[in-house]
Amino acid sequence: MRTIIIDNDLPRQEPCVATIGFFDGVHRGHRYLIGKIVDEAHRQSVEAMVITFSDHPRRVLHTQFQPQLLTTNVEKQQLLATTGIDCCAILPFNEAMAAMSARDFIHDILHKKLNVCTLFIGYDNRFGHNRAEGFDDYVRYGRECGIDVRHVGAAGDHEGRPYIVSSSSIRRLLAAGDVSAAAECLGTPYSMSGIVIHGVQKGRKMGFPTANIRPTNADKIVPANGVYVVRVLLHGETVPRKGIMNIGTRPTFDDGEVSMEIHIFGFEGDIYGQSIGVSFIGRLRDERRFTSADELAGQIEEDKRNAENYLI
Repeated sequence: MRTIIIDNDLPRQEPCVATIGFFDGVHRGHRYLIGKIVDEAHRQSVEAMVITFSDHPRRVLHTQFQPQLLTTNVEKQQLLATTGIDCCAILPFNEAMAAMSARDFIHDILHKKLNVCTLFIGYDNRFGHNRAEGFDDYVRYGRECGIDVRHVGAAGDHEGRPYIVSSSSIRRLLAAGDVSAAAECLGTPYSMSGIVIHGVQKGRKMGFPTANIRPTNADKIVPANGVYVVRVLLHGETVPRKGIMNIGTRPTFDDGEVSMEIHIFGFEGDIYGQSIGVSFIGRLRDERRFTSADELAGQIEEDKRNAENYLI
């Protein structure tokens, strides 16, 4: 997959079949849509292109907006590269772009710059100033410059049953702690990276050393407070390790501040300052207060046993 930036210096591209969207998470619904453009591109013997944005459009329009992303730009491009597309076209989104009408966008960007011959529109996708126009308008504007605009519905088929997936629905699942359902919608476990920082070392004193992490990207959504089964990829390693992760305020010790602590099974090395990757496999339980450190230690032992069974 090649990547291009849509700017004034970009030469007109070869003909392509394309779709446009933010594609946060590159989830099963996105892949269903992208599969349609890949199939049609092969049929027409042209490139398959995904057009996406450098930043969340709402952040440009509302500077205080916190996106709560499923994927960073780098993660998104890595996932898009697995879909079979030939090109990812990145559109720097700014106030001038936000003010562009749908007709001008189709004529000036899709037709003149990207040479789109067929455009697939997802079931809930709108673009142009204030998103004021709809699919029938896009079809009319496309016809004016020779672009065949087609609609793709929300329903796909996964293991014999229909599904409807959206990035917002996955964010709601993660906000509720349902990482298993989120993984089914994404097609892969939800993941994030973080820098290992110094903590209060309560776990080490109980015999369960933990890596406290600060998320690398503050825009990534953090699942709800609770205890999770995770796989952890350490810097320089290629095989993830097993672990459990607590997200919360450590109520047993009345710490108050939210922390993210990972106990990596069988590991006691010094990884302070390193970046590690975390994939959420399942949720074990809510975070809760225990009457003593010993009672908490007993629960962590049970959590480890349950996690081992989860990861078989």
